[in-house]
Amino acid sequence: MGEFTTTIEHRLDQAYKGLREARSVGDDYLADTLTAEIEDLRRLADDHGIPLPR
Repeated sequence: MGEFTTTIEHRLDQAYKGLREARSVGDDYLADTLTAEIEDLRRLADDHGIPLPR
């Protein structure tokens, strides 16, 4: 499951970076979309026992 874990971590990293950028420019729609993606990825990680920092 190493590649799966790496992919989840990478996608989360990119989503968090995008969220920071969206918030900094005031793009509420993109921020909401990325927040939902982060929630989905964190749920997926939890479902598969992938530990993530809070």
